[in-house]
Amino acid sequence: MYIFDYNHILMDKYYRKEIDGLRSIAVLGVLIYHIEFFLNDQKIFSGGFFGVDIFFVISGYLISKLIINELSIENKFNFRKFYFRRAKRILPALYLMIFVSFIFGWFYLTPKSFLEYSNSITSSVFFFSNYFFFFQGLEYNSESSFLKPLLHTWSLSVEEQFYIFFPALLILSYKFKKSLYLILSLVIFFFFISFLTSIYNTSFSFYSSTSRFWELLAGTLVVFIEKKEFKFSFNKKLSNLGIILIFLSYLLLDNQILHPSYFTLLPVIGTCLIILFINKDQFIYKILSSTIFTKIGLWSYSLYLWHYPIFAFARNRGKSLSDFDKLELILLTFVLSILSY
Repeated sequence: MYIFDYNHILMDKYYRKEIDGLRSIAVLGVLIYHIEFFLNDQKIFSGGFFGVDIFFVISGYLISKLIINELSIENKFNFRKFYFRRAKRILPALYLMIFVSFIFGWFYLTPKSFLEYSNSITSSVFFFSNYFFFFQGLEYNSESSFLKPLLHTWSLSVEEQFYIFFPALLILSYKFKKSLYLILSLVIFFFFISFLTSIYNTSFSFYSSTSRFWELLAGTLVVFIEKKEFKFSFNKKLSNLGIILIFLSYLLLDNQILHPSYFTLLPVIGTCLIILFINKDQFIYKILSSTIFTKIGLWSYSLYLWHYPIFAFARNRGKSLSDFDKLELILLTFVLSILSY
């Protein structure tokens, strides 16, 4: 999830460290949600799973920015280099995580669970695990889902499926005079596909790439809005509203809601507002661009890769986890993530 050619971005004059800070907000929401801390029997960050939706928007934005920058500078796009850079960025860390998890799975999983895990490796390696887990009949937010070491790779699969056709679509949109409205139409179209699918089959909608494309395209839409350079007198209020929407989704919503649906608009719109309207004299900018938040943002891909198998293997031991155990698991996640980064 939220994967892009970050080395290229780092050398680019368009690099925005506050977006790394926003990615840290996303990954911390996911980590806290999956480790399950409770306060007075209330789950902390009960909507932390929305961090994945934030990643989708950011990923769509950064990849679109990369492609459009290349088109504007060179007036052409190199597909081979695009996919090579993505493979170079994604695959080594992913394969390392799977290899290490395979070794631990041999010792920690029952024979039946290990066989299921082995079957999920292929789907993860070739980026169709979102549909693999759906056809396994696995509800993402069920207790059993927390025992599947590679379940989190569903979001990586969604992104890679999106990027099969996305560069060609974006190139056509870029050359189209009404590109902003074309992308907006696609966002609306896929949003309604997502919403209708959630009504009739919530599990399929959760895993399906077509139910998530609108979130990635929302990031693309932000790029085209930036190019129009619209002027607003209340920019600060809009970016502040964005962070409020994100934390409202984290704190007030939970896994009982229909998702993806209109509830998903909160983190998606919130992320778009922050990317569009945040500026350097705001307090929220200073927080997001601080060293600790940008560092966590840089580690976020590794954090996402490692956290789920670590948590899953700990739960597969059959013992209830104390808060201290959970803190140790989070620390281990950070250590392995920093090393692999």
